[in-house]
Amino acid sequence: MSYLQKKNAGEAAAQYVKAGMVVGLGTGSTAAWFVKALAARNLPDLRCVPTSERTADLARELGLTLSTLEDTPRIDLTVDGADEIGPGLALIKGGGAALLREKLVWEASARCICIADAAKVVPALGTFPLPIEVVAFGHKTTANRIADVLADHDIASPARVREAERGLIRTDGGNLIYDAACKLIADPARLAADLKSLTGVVEHGLFLDLTDLAVIGTDDGFETIQP
Repeated sequence: MSYLQKKNAGEAAAQYVKAGMVVGLGTGSTAAWFVKALAARNLPDLRCVPTSERTADLARELGLTLSTLEDTPRIDLTVDGADEIGPGLALIKGGGAALLREKLVWEASARCICIADAAKVVPALGTFPLPIEVVAFGHKTTANRIADVLADHDIASPARVREAERGLIRTDGGNLIYDAACKLIADPARLAADLKSLTGVVEHGLFLDLTDLAVIGTDDGFETIQP
């Protein structure tokens, strides 16, 4: 049951936090369990850097002390979820539309732990649509550039802008999200580099060589995966 697995992963990861740490707080349903478990530990002198306004609101409600990258540019540990966990702990993230802030926090962290339910572990990345954050201005032109890169990687479907009933989904930074149904990403590193080189692309959801440990929730507890 994914609900229980997410809860178990979040609670297990909270045990890696020590008093006095600066902690990056991820975004999403699994990360929320970590935030709740961390607050319940009531460790002294914690400072927490949230990766989204949603996470900031939850952490604030639970009494955690918040900080920013400007005030705490070096983070001891970040714990966050993932949409897919592939070989070598390569990740797809961004289903919660917070990928830019998440990556900024991850890259500022001495150590990163990914938490997830067991279904997120896959033999190859790509089944979950790859989120790509783009500047709203001229985004359809950027989408055409993205389509050309995807085609070069034998990905036939163009990326589609993420929408909800209220209209286009916007990130906390005011950007848009395009989702690319890759099916299979044969060379994640090359695709990451090609997407990042495009004018108009702010960030993509490939998190490569950033994860130090994965904590995978099970129905009975948790397991860990090393890169």
